[in-house]
Amino acid sequence: MRGRVLLVHGGGGEETHELIHKLFLRHLNNPVLSELGDSALLSLPSTRVAYTTDAFTVSPVFFRGGDLGKLAVAGTTNDLACAGAEPLYLTLSFVIEEGFELEKLERIVVSIAEELKKNGALLAAGDTKVVPRGQADGLYLGASGIGRVVYEGLSPKKLKPGDALVVTGTVGDHGACILAEREGLEIELESDCRSLWPMLKKVYEAGFTLRAVRDATRGGLAGVLHEWARASRKDLVVYEEELPVKEAVRGLCELLGFEPYHLANEGMAVIAVAPEEAEKLVELLRSTPEGRHATIVGKVEEGEGRVLLENAYGVKRLMEPPAGELLPRIC
Repeated sequence: MRGRVLLVHGGGGEETHELIHKLFLRHLNNPVLSELGDSALLSLPSTRVAYTTDAFTVSPVFFRGGDLGKLAVAGTTNDLACAGAEPLYLTLSFVIEEGFELEKLERIVVSIAEELKKNGALLAAGDTKVVPRGQADGLYLGASGIGRVVYEGLSPKKLKPGDALVVTGTVGDHGACILAEREGLEIELESDCRSLWPMLKKVYEAGFTLRAVRDATRGGLAGVLHEWARASRKDLVVYEEELPVKEAVRGLCELLGFEPYHLANEGMAVIAVAPEEAEKLVELLRSTPEGRHATIVGKVEEGEGRVLLENAYGVKRLMEPPAGELLPRIC
């Protein structure tokens, strides 16, 4: 399709029908979605299910390593995967500004289809609204997801002294990439935007003794660790020298006065695991494309709910929690 989205595309008439059939269903059609009812009729397993909902407003819509469509699917399925659930069904709500190019919209829909395939999930239902020019910034996506729980009992309240803290990738990639692109900085940075289910599926099937799993999105690694410390009432000690940070990310942070662990990731998980299994977990993670930079970055200690940075000399200091809005509209 060519041209731009018009208000009539959201009016429910022939133009809406054409948009749905010639663009959305062309790339996303499946037996569930093809019914086109006001509600999807789903076959859910008899076991427990996980349910999540989110909204995505990233600016710019296209960035190195991804786009809004890929981000919406990866972000939603990652929330399910980190809850120990296999993604099954997603719904998407498109809020499109009048004048948005149909070619760009199709690129985003293609990304959605590709990322759904990586997760083995189906788009069960969708909705499209078109708002007048100036009342949105191109395109917003709302998403919900349902998954089948395959690994029970994940909770930061279950952290125990001695547990190892593992990250599955480098720290701060997505936030640094969006910041560089938004500010027009000539720095070779790429977002880590990716789906984690293919990697975490292997972790769950291997039967590791996991305490908690969380994707480090807004608030970054620091945000996850502070939530876990508060929930568990344990101290979390982070080995500062072991944090895997790309040189480009580190350089950008030094230039602008940020800390990498405050910047968002969109394809990195933090895992708390029984200490005797940490090395084997890292070995498995590194055998996957998503986890090739996996590293043990800390441990759990008795304490009072603090997050501490430990340097190479064993000196500890508090890791500050994320505060304020470092970078709006990163996801």
